[in-house]
Amino acid sequence: MKTALKNIVAHTYKPFLEKYLSKKRIYTFGKIRLQIPPEVFHPGFFTSTQFLLRYIRNLQLNGKRFLEPGAGNGLISIYAAKHRAKVTATDINPVAIEYLKINSVENNVQVSIIQSDLFENVPLQQFDIIAINPPYYKKNPQTLLDHAWYCGENGEFFFQLFAQLPGYLHKTSEVLMVLCEGCDIGMIKNAAAENGFILNCVDTKQTLIEKNFIYKIEWS
Repeated sequence: MKTALKNIVAHTYKPFLEKYLSKKRIYTFGKIRLQIPPEVFHPGFFTSTQFLLRYIRNLQLNGKRFLEPGAGNGLISIYAAKHRAKVTATDINPVAIEYLKINSVENNVQVSIIQSDLFENVPLQQFDIIAINPPYYKKNPQTLLDHAWYCGENGEFFFQLFAQLPGYLHKTSEVLMVLCEGCDIGMIKNAAAENGFILNCVDTKQTLIEKNFIYKIEWS
């Protein structure tokens, strides 16, 4: 039944969505208003960003050093900044960086914005909270937007992530990552274990066609 439902969605909803997202769109979440170009992941039609944000809304953000690698549309970073976190937002996509700057200004928040492949260009420092909505499908990205979806044929994104992560943590840092049942969670857990981490599931959400999970990344 679930497979049949996914096929129906693929043949009806997906073509409409691709056409709609081929132009720049405006998206609002509460008092946050974002401009989202076609080259950047749209949080309104995919549940992962909103699911992770709703978890983050329960955290104490005031004064916290907050990092969002792969910030994309900027919703989570701008929300954290509005709640007085000291936010750093990065992305590998130059168009995402351009609109992170535009959206930060239009939402009247201060965000340190860095074009970076994960932590590559991020000055070494320790963050209190790191929030990650990663690309988790196994395929090599070919376009700017692809970087929001694909982690490399062998999951290279995750091996790089967990190898670089230790330098940006202190003993009580909280690292959160959202995944879905359609990705290779076993591979991701192995990449974490190779660098001394474990993934503990702290929340789940079942949608019409998939299940999402929020994991805390913790020292093993």
